Amino acid sequence: MTFPIRGADVAVSAESLICPPGWTGIVTLGRAAISTVPTEGLEAVVREALDDLPVAALTDPEQLAAVLPVAEVLGPATLAYCDERAFRSYEKGASERVPADHPEIADLLASVPVEDAAECGLAEITSPAFVVRAGSRVVAAAGYRHWPERVAHLSVLTAPDRRGRGFARVVASAAVAEGLDNQLLPQWRARPEPSRRVARALGFRELGVQISVRISTPGNWTGTGIGLGTD
Repeated sequence: MTFPIRGADVAVSAESLICPPGWTGIVTLGRAAISTVPTEGLEAVVREALDDLPVAALTDPEQLAAVLPVAEVLGPATLAYCDERAFRSYEKGASERVPADHPEIADLLASVPVEDAAECGLAEITSPAFVVRAGSRVVAAAGYRHWPERVAHLSVLTAPDRRGRGFARVVASAAVAEGLDNQLLPQWRARPEPSRRVARALGFRELGVQISVRISTPGNWTGTGIGLGTD
């Protein structure tokens, strides 16, 4: 599926990468948007609802809840992109390249809150992982998952007790460089401001917004209210 020039397009994709399984995902870039739905039965419902909203409102949870039977929401989060000309490499401190399935990556994921582990997406990377150690312990790691249309979707995680020390920038810089070397477009998805600051420091520009919604059974929809997930 490719982005329309403007307006919103909807496609059925049970294995969409822009939302959790069984959810509906929406991504906006400029004046255009794409949405994926998990089943054919939702396609017409979502298409009609999105047609009623301007693109700028498609990632607003309250406005979506006014036109769709929304049960839960994850997001919204900004989407930022970086090319070779904009990239500002950061090599202060050495990062180490390890396989994505290295046991120490699993150890790092296990050491953080469940929400942080799910948010970062580090368990799903298809690239090598780039890590920083404190002593023998991995305290930060980054990599990317290869998405369609030659996109490298970045995943970055720092141990809670080591945040604010530049480690995220070190490992993310290495992962971005790897993606660019492979002629991929790095993509950074973030909600928290500290993560967005790291992306901006590396040269990323915020160009879009992504949100995921779980749509309830229409018969149970009252037309008001949403349940907020823990994205």
